[in-house]
Amino acid sequence: MKSTPLVIALIFTTSVFTSACNDNSSSAASPPSSAPVTSGTAIKNVILLIGDGMGPQQIGLLEEYARRAPNSIYGTNETGISKLAAKGTIGFSRNGPHGSLVVDSACSASQLATGKPSGSEMIGLDKNGNTVKTILEYAKDMGKSTGLVSDTRATHATPASFAAHQTHRSKENEIADEMLNSTEVDIILSGGIRHWIPQEVNTDASIKAAVEAQTGNAVYIKSKRTDSRNLLTEATNKGYTLAYDRNSMNAANSDKILGLFAYSGMNNGIINSAEKDSSARTQPTLKEMTEKAINTLEKDNDGFFLMVEGGQIDWAGHNNDTGTMLHEMIKFDNMVDYVYNWAKDRDDTLVVLTADHETGSFGFSYTRKDLPAAQILTGDAFVASGDQYKPNFNFGPLETLDKIYAQKKDFSGIMDEAGGAVAATGTSMMNAVNNNSEFKIDMNAALEIIATEANNFQVAGHKYLDAPIFPKVDDFEEFYVYGEEIHLDLIGRKLAADQTVVWGTGTHTSPPVSVIATGPATVTAPFGKLLHHVDVGSLMIEAMTGQPLS
Repeated sequence: MKSTPLVIALIFTTSVFTSACNDNSSSAASPPSSAPVTSGTAIKNVILLIGDGMGPQQIGLLEEYARRAPNSIYGTNETGISKLAAKGTIGFSRNGPHGSLVVDSACSASQLATGKPSGSEMIGLDKNGNTVKTILEYAKDMGKSTGLVSDTRATHATPASFAAHQTHRSKENEIADEMLNSTEVDIILSGGIRHWIPQEVNTDASIKAAVEAQTGNAVYIKSKRTDSRNLLTEATNKGYTLAYDRNSMNAANSDKILGLFAYSGMNNGIINSAEKDSSARTQPTLKEMTEKAINTLEKDNDGFFLMVEGGQIDWAGHNNDTGTMLHEMIKFDNMVDYVYNWAKDRDDTLVVLTADHETGSFGFSYTRKDLPAAQILTGDAFVASGDQYKPNFNFGPLETLDKIYAQKKDFSGIMDEAGGAVAATGTSMMNAVNNNSEFKIDMNAALEIIATEANNFQVAGHKYLDAPIFPKVDDFEEFYVYGEEIHLDLIGRKLAADQTVVWGTGTHTSPPVSVIATGPATVTAPFGKLLHHVDVGSLMIEAMTGQPLS
């Protein structure tokens, strides 16, 4: 284990959580901005790295694995996040939305993008629903190049909030149109081709064949649009080079690139890990997309703004999937390490690493299960007393970290192997989990994973809560909201005791998240305190423009 301290992983008391979620005004008020205003020479490049769902405890999971797992793939190397933290200024940021306690990704990203308070599930709007200029749009107005990279969908909440203005995050078709035709982001690399292709691909074989030919059959073709527009063709007409796999992305030699590499989200971290050295891999990794974006954007003498999101940390948290979450953190960290090395010797670039929120209320915790056996220690106090070393509780053996990393599929893949939530049996569920995890379940646990009950919170017409039958959750059921996907959380809860892990929710939590800023000290110093995302957004805009945000 390395001795370099990392001050990010703090344990917050209940009082800190409470004070961080409330201000001195009424409960409906927006968070106040207390950050000092930067002034002076504007910074040339701003790179914002967002780990979606990455609270301090997710960073702690990565660092514990990297530093202390007996067979850590990091060996004696530091994580990219640790390197960035050692070089940069470290602070924390509250993230609550206007008028509420817990934030979603759209509101959080909108606050980072605009430096203004926003409401839940809004895209690029202020608390009153007004269109607000984003940092990406400021960059465009200054003649800088712009880029958005995500391993989710290009139109998903986080990237959307920097390049679109919509009343709700679900308007992904409209967001795609804005990104392409209004904001005209220079580099877009992500998944989610379903919002860029005409609806007729679902019903007309000839149109589907034409789009498949257009994409070189690299991506599964099915549309979520409700019109006949082909935004891929529109992008070509606007001068974009299009990419649909790793090879075409690498070959793109243009200052405008639209890369859409998946129907929806891109490959998860476990698949990335298994295929990272394979020449047959078709999808680029988050690191590779970021490298392509920076190599393209840095050609602009005016500078650039780039936002990179590791979005599936959040997805793993929603599923209470510790193994996949570790792999997602490693995927994100590989990208951070690249950005750190690119920027470390530059004095013209601000790099900010943060999260939009924490997901899952994750943590390691000691238990009364599998108490450790007594040991003989040779320290003088034990020799003199004749005592054996025998803690009262199971505090979690370090070998657990290697077992978590060894998971072979994410929980969605495990559920598919079991036959799907509807068709799975106790036997197929038990076998699917045990085939893919070092932590084993029995038949009783398998049956509890697939069990259902009446939905006590049914809301007719609701996207998620309309179903009369829901997966059966024994505690905190109000906090598990995503229908059939809750069966995935139930896998995580059945594995949790052996992983010495606790999960508190299938949704988001409200603790302050880490902020790490590197660049000139005069620019990064204001990030080194307890801020709000409104402040973080303001500071980035002020650093780039050299002017206070009005």
